[in-house]
Amino acid sequence: MENSTVVYELRVYHIEPGKQADLLNRFRDDTNRIFAKHGMKSVAYWTPIDEPAKSNTLIYILQHPSREAATANWKFFQDDPEWKTVKAKSEANGKLVTKIDSTFLRLTDFSPSLP
Repeated sequence: MENSTVVYELRVYHIEPGKQADLLNRFRDDTNRIFAKHGMKSVAYWTPIDEPAKSNTLIYILQHPSREAATANWKFFQDDPEWKTVKAKSEANGKLVTKIDSTFLRLTDFSPSLP
């Protein structure tokens, strides 16, 4: 079984109308790389297939070594000058995300291992 301190963070982004492509491009072009720089391992990303969530939702999971590491990782990420520049540039025509839901998770003892 995986290290018992490892946590997964399920994040659901509720996207401003008409801004999904901009948000997906930001993740594809910059956010993933900046996450990795701060020890935040991307597990998977999803967009819903059906409306009403299809055009305004991004769902993803990050892996962190521990809950404490997650807190530190997010602080370093938010304070990163490159992230601040990327975020400001991508939001030049308005914010991209209305709301973010975050839930921390632990694998059960019967869960298959994740990559």
